[in-house]
Amino acid sequence: MGKLFREYLNNSCVYSCSNCHTHLAAEDALVSKAFQGRLGRAYLFNEVVNIECGPAEEKMLMTGLHSIRDVHCSHCRAYLGWKYEMAFEQEQKYKVGKVILEKEHTQKENGWR
Repeated sequence: MGKLFREYLNNSCVYSCSNCHTHLAAEDALVSKAFQGRLGRAYLFNEVVNIECGPAEEKMLMTGLHSIRDVHCSHCRAYLGWKYEMAFEQEQKYKVGKVILEKEHTQKENGWR
């Protein structure tokens, strides 16, 4: 049986699931807003909570071959983006372990200006 609770982020500014408002990432975990997802702009995060990962797949992305896992909201199961498991090109290895959240599937909550 999976988790029976959702992790709540106490940060003033958080990214959440646009479908169910489950907290996903704190603003200070954001690495870059300059990424491209399947549906447009995407954000790269060091740490994301309340997600479930699918099986690893090798995919040819704009920056080369990577092993990634689709990520879904652990509460409502909505698709959110993907997690980098492995990068095959040396200059892309900084992404390993980080998570892409697509802007289309997230929203900003709390103290944003």
